[in-house]
Amino acid sequence: MPITDLLERNSKLWGSEVALVEIDPEIKEPKRVTWKEYELVQPTQTEFYRREITWSVFDEKANRVANLLISRGIKKGQKCAVLLMNCLEWLPIYFGILKAGAIAVPLNFRYTADEIEYCVKKADADVLFYGPEFIGRVEDIIDHLDKDHLLFFVGDSCPNYADDYYKQVSNCSSVAPKILIEDKDKAAIYYSSGTTGLPKAILHNHRALMQSAQMEAMHHETTKNDVFLCIPPLYHTGAKMHWFGSLYTGSRAVLLKGNTPKAIMDAVSNEGCTIVWLLVPWAQDLLIALDNGEIKLKDYRTSQWRLMHIGAQPVPPSLIRHWLEYFPNHQYDTNYGLSESTGPGCVHLGMENINKVGAIGVPGYGWKTKIVDENGKQVEQGQVGELCVKGPGVMLEYYKDPEATKEVLKGGWLYTGDMAQQDEDGFIFLVDRKKDVIISGGENLYPVQIEAFLSAMPKVHDVAVIGLPDQRLGEIATAIIQVKEGMTCTEDEINQFCIDLPRYKRPKKIIFADVPRNATGKIEKPKLRERYGSERLVEMQNKG
Repeated sequence: MPITDLLERNSKLWGSEVALVEIDPEIKEPKRVTWKEYELVQPTQTEFYRREITWSVFDEKANRVANLLISRGIKKGQKCAVLLMNCLEWLPIYFGILKAGAIAVPLNFRYTADEIEYCVKKADADVLFYGPEFIGRVEDIIDHLDKDHLLFFVGDSCPNYADDYYKQVSNCSSVAPKILIEDKDKAAIYYSSGTTGLPKAILHNHRALMQSAQMEAMHHETTKNDVFLCIPPLYHTGAKMHWFGSLYTGSRAVLLKGNTPKAIMDAVSNEGCTIVWLLVPWAQDLLIALDNGEIKLKDYRTSQWRLMHIGAQPVPPSLIRHWLEYFPNHQYDTNYGLSESTGPGCVHLGMENINKVGAIGVPGYGWKTKIVDENGKQVEQGQVGELCVKGPGVMLEYYKDPEATKEVLKGGWLYTGDMAQQDEDGFIFLVDRKKDVIISGGENLYPVQIEAFLSAMPKVHDVAVIGLPDQRLGEIATAIIQVKEGMTCTEDEINQFCIDLPRYKRPKKIIFADVPRNATGKIEKPKLRERYGSERLVEMQNKG
């Protein structure tokens, strides 16, 4: 069953019910509008605080997009890129691409013009849907694209070199095209985060997308009555596949264009959200705002909020302990995954296992795991090795990159590049990225373990641990500490806090600075190594 069948089912069963809500907290004078009202007046998108769309209109819009593409000669298997900020148009365009039998290629909104060009060409995309935020970047590369490339502008004041999406799609039929789509058909190309080089094009089929929808609904016991708050960018598998749980159950979701503590709490309260997925920095910011009294729980309706879950990065146990002080009745889950495994959930903690906070969990629905040594042999329980996963959500390949595919796909197993270990109860703990392991004086140091320890220090807002070159030890553990706003901290305080760490794990160098994270919350360690590695080399040279 292809993922598009779920949208058509929802339209038939719950057509008049709201499927998606978009909220823009930056709007100074809030206005609310339904999709039908929006179509009638065609105003500037940014005028509205709140927009909504029903399941039937969602499906009709997707059909119009599909028929638009077909009318322009797009055939089954061709690729269509999407470069949009989170908005109400995003998902109908995505599903329209799929309904046309084409392959959707979501693009990171942080990409530079060169990166957009690289990804469009890497995927062989023939179509690009893009929003007003990207006009300058698209103009920089338009001369480098094939002259037959189709550009659809999703916004007001359409540039003369592009087609006006709203005008074009409104003239197309809202009846579903007769395109046969099967589970085995290719559905989407997602790009890796690129934290270790140029992003890789990850190809998935419809079966993988459907697996993620079923898995999300099962893991979080999602029902028709739930309301999911979606904050992360939809171009990423994490946000999309978590929303698939709402698609699977026909429940409402809220797209929040902002991640401040107040915006999150307003959305939870006003929209009756029951499930919220946060990244670590957003959860930390919310807790700080509660600690400082910037927001007060008594001002919000939160009794319906049942689940907070986190993914995309290791979660410090101290954060969850702090969270439960304010929300003692919350269910909690951690979701581990990669774009290569159709996003989150191939390993998950499970809402019933909050006593195991710190672990990424156990194999998810339909998945198997193993931990292996450098020779691919399974290690003994408790030993550190590379985590491998196997299941229906494993990618087909890195598109047009057989060598890279061969490196990570072996006998149906996906080698994740993450180092992990399993405890006596079968729970998996993430130790670190294979490439981030620090070898200092012959000892393997795992930055995630040191980061989790340091994050418990009251003055630490965020922390990243990297290896920097050292003449004697080869590498030394270096902690980049981002101190909480309004506080001061010294190296002596950090060193004193680390007394309880084994001596060889204690950071040998402390740097007070901001910790850069990408749009999905992952620490951008290559940037840190590049910046501070060169400084370290100069420092070593000066010492002779």
